[in-house]
Amino acid sequence: MSEFAIKDSYKLEDIPLIVTLLRDPVNGCPWDKEQTHDSIRQNFIEETCEVVEAIDRKDTELLREELGDVLLQVMLHAEMERENGTFGIDDVADRLIKKLVLRHPHIFSDVTADTTDKVLSNWEDIKRLEKNQKTGSDAVNDVPRSLPSLMRSQKVQKRAGYVGFDYPDIDMAMGDLCSEVEELKAAIASGEGIEEEVGDLIFSAVNVARLSKLDAELACDKSCSKFAKRFGIVEKLAEQRGIDMKTCGIDKLNELWGQAKAQLSQQENKGDN
Repeated sequence: MSEFAIKDSYKLEDIPLIVTLLRDPVNGCPWDKEQTHDSIRQNFIEETCEVVEAIDRKDTELLREELGDVLLQVMLHAEMERENGTFGIDDVADRLIKKLVLRHPHIFSDVTADTTDKVLSNWEDIKRLEKNQKTGSDAVNDVPRSLPSLMRSQKVQKRAGYVGFDYPDIDMAMGDLCSEVEELKAAIASGEGIEEEVGDLIFSAVNVARLSKLDAELACDKSCSKFAKRFGIVEKLAEQRGIDMKTCGIDKLNELWGQAKAQLSQQENKGDN
């Protein structure tokens, strides 16, 4: 019988107890005790995305649930290391709090930082010292390759800009973006280097987003959602009019697309009124 107490309500300190029980090699859950860092790596990504989805939906009840699922992932990884004798969840908390104290000298010492920009600048300086990043290249190469590409691009650009390697204004970034479009056209015409030029074009577009104070990942996500809505309307219009989208041709598809844009615009305007 499990020694874990069944109660009407639980607190944070109960989580390590139940995770340890689930991972127990004798009495634990067959699934939980077989998991490794690698086997639940994707779970961590998925649970994090579900938290983001709850935030986007402004669903506080769902957010509470999904934050718990992310917390479980943290606890499982920490428990695996405790079993290996390397560190436990208390060591994770210790490292976190010490980092927060160190990176907030304007709170815990006599450093002055009365603006968000100054706080972020101090944060970057301290982080580079912590990680022994002596050059801009060290900081750029420290950006995780596992990040989504747009997010990684924006972080790489930001860190390069921190040491002065950046456009002076958005106009120059736009000029570079237009130049990349021409280079892509040339690559398509020659049939060589297309992948590289597509990548350069996307990277340049991220620069424009960053200098516009926008999150490139979020901007692209919104465009995906917008496309999905318009595409759904196009399909409905085609079905209503007996149009075969596979054979009708690009001109007809563009016509339907324009009508879908207009329909969505009307719906959005009604919502604003």
